[in-house]
Parts: sequence; C-alpha cells; structure tokens
Amino acid sequence: MVDAQWNDCLLGDLITLQRGYDITKKEQSEGPYPVVSSSGPTSTHIAYTDVGPGVVIGRKGTLGKAFYVHGPYWAHDTTLWVKNFRGNDRKFVFYLLQSMNLATYDVGSSNPTLNRNHLHLLPVRAPDVVQQQRIADVLSAYDDLVEVNQQRITILEDMARRLFDEWFVRFRYPGHEAVPLVETELGMVPRGWIIGSVSILSSFISRGIAPKYDDEACSIAINQKCIRDRALNLLLARRQSKSVPQSKLLVDGDIVVNSTGVGTLGRVAQLLGTVPNATADGHVTIVRAADHVDLHYFGLQLLQLQPHFERQGVGATGQTELSKAAIADTKISIAPSDLATRFGRVAGPIRGQAELLRNQNNKLRAARGLLLPKLVSGQIDVSTAEETFAEAAE
Repeated sequence: MVDAQWNDCLLGDLITLQRGYDITKKEQSEGPYPVVSSSGPTSTHIAYTDVGPGVVIGRKGTLGKAFYVHGPYWAHDTTLWVKNFRGNDRKFVFYLLQSMNLATYDVGSSNPTLNRNHLHLLPVRAPDVVQQQRIADVLSAYDDLVEVNQQRITILEDMARRLFDEWFVRFRYPGHEAVPLVETELGMVPRGWIIGSVSILSSFISRGIAPKYDDEACSIAINQKCIRDRALNLLLARRQSKSVPQSKLLVDGDIVVNSTGVGTLGRVAQLLGTVPNATADGHVTIVRAADHVDLHYFGLQLLQLQPHFERQGVGATGQTELSKAAIADTKISIAPSDLATRFGRVAGPIRGQAELLRNQNNKLRAARGLLLPKLVSGQIDVSTAEETFAEAAE
C-alpha cells in the first residue's frame, strides 16, 4: 500500500528528458569522456553533454535500457538523457526508469523509437527525496555487492587459468625440471605426455534435447544465452516438461558448448555443483569427463579451447553448426593423470570459491529484480527492503 509520502505525477513533472547528440566516427575514441549510446558506453569523446552523475536511456536500438553514468559523458543521438532531475535523487530516477519497461512505448513505424514528449506524459508515483535516497541506497547496495563479488570472481578465475597455463601450456609444473621435452605433432611436450583428442578425456559427448517449454515444469534447459564469458548463468535457463534421458541430465563438472548459429558459436562453460533436473537444449553440446579425469583439469582444458571451437563451425550463414565430432576430435596434449589430479587439488578450491560468489550474485540479482518494481512504486516499505538485503548479503 502506497502511503501519504508518495505522490501521483507525470514523468515530466519528475524529470526532463533531452535527446542526445550525433557524433561522427572520426570524433569517437578521442578524449576522456565516455560516449553513451543505447547499448551503453561505446567509445570516448573530447567533449561532454552533461557533467554527471547522469541517467541515459536508449531511444533507438536498445529501447528503454537505462544507464547510470558516474561522471561527465556524451549522450549519443540514439539516447535520451535526463537534462533536469528537478531536485529528485538521481539514483532513484535511474531505478524508476529501469522499472518502467519503456521499450513498450515504441512510437516508431519502421524504426523502433522512443519519443521524449510521449514519455513525459507517463503516470508515475514518487516519494519525497529522503525516501528516494533510502530506496536508491538499498538497490545500490545490491548492485555494489554484485560488482564486488564479480571483481573477486574475475580474480579467482584468472588465478585458475594462469595456473593451468603455467602447468599445461608452458609446462612449468612441479618437477618439470627433471622431465625433458620431446617433439610431437603439436610441438614440444614433456616426455610421458600423450597427444590425443578430447574424446579420450570424455565419457559422453552429445547435443541436448528438443525441450517442451513450460513455465510450471520442474526441469530446466540451458540455452546458448546461458553461456557467456566462459561462465554459466542459470538464471537465463528456461523451464521445460519433456522427459530427459538420464545421460542428458547435467552432472557436476559437465561442459556445455554452444553449437548452432553465429556470434555465440563455440562458447564454453562448466557446471560446477549439482543442479537437479537440468539439461541442455539441442543447440548446446554436453561434454562429460571420463571417470578417471580430474574435473578441474578437464574444465580448464576445454575452456582454453574456446577460440578453437569458435573457428570450427561449418554451414551456411545463420545455420553454422559445431558438430560433436569436431569437439571430440580436437587434438590436445594430455598430461599424466597424477599431475592432473594434483592440479585439481590446487585449482579446485579457487574455482569453488568463485562458484560460491557466482551463486550469491545470482541470488542477489534475483532478489533485486523482485524488489525493484515494488520499491520504486511504494508497494513495500523501504525498511522491509533494508532487512531483506541484510539477509541476502549473509
């Protein structure tokens, strides 16, 4: 229930939007100020349209997406920017615009477009500035903690990758001094290592299923959107009701590889942990380690093959496919199992900590997503939201 501190008004009573300004390609990448387009900061410029902090939304292209800019910036012609906050809290305005699903107010006939004069007439609710600041502080706390966690995840994952490269690419593993290098078809490798294919390390390689999507089902299907930046985002998986063969239910350590289309083809991620009733859809290949293979050695081996997989697609534009044979037949140098196991004992805790942080971020994003529309509309009290954040951050 919205209390007396909240007022009904029009968006134009709260803020004034201004169309951004054109900039030539020659002018971009010159200067210290970010150029914010409808897809976010894309380049730099020697001048700025606003000293910031500011709020920018997509006018053309990515309609309605809101960006908060901490300092001076140039608002691109594909955007609208808040020229006047009329004394309102800037972060609150940012979160309010995020909650409004502005893309639905497209007025373009052939080219999707937002019109600032039309947006100014949209009805909104807003509290006094003190309440605005409290609401913004709660939502910012979620965003800030997610960002800190993500920085830690990046550091931890970089540590694990560097360790893998040191041991299995540069061959500077413990005791390497006593092992000579020998010539192979893949170049010089330590004596005792073998040249084989991904299939030697694998027990199962197969595409996922053709799912039957159902928002009420208990099974989830990982799709290509879930696999990005060598990580798995289960929040983007969809629920489905089709029966899943036991072999295609994902287990701890499974690798998933995007295998259809362009742009995302060849992206790799690894599932660390157990997710009940999870599978992959038919555009994704599941690669499972053999029983004797260390999961962290296996995972980082395939993650570092991503650039190779990205080049292996065949077929017409838009129908490019990465076959399971192309994945299985990829040649690699394979370390002795005892060395791979030793690596796993070192890298496992590092990657495990990163996974815990990633799971916490997923929970924080989900909680923030539920809170945002309710907070900025006054459906829940900010004190309740502050308590909820304290619990979520534990």
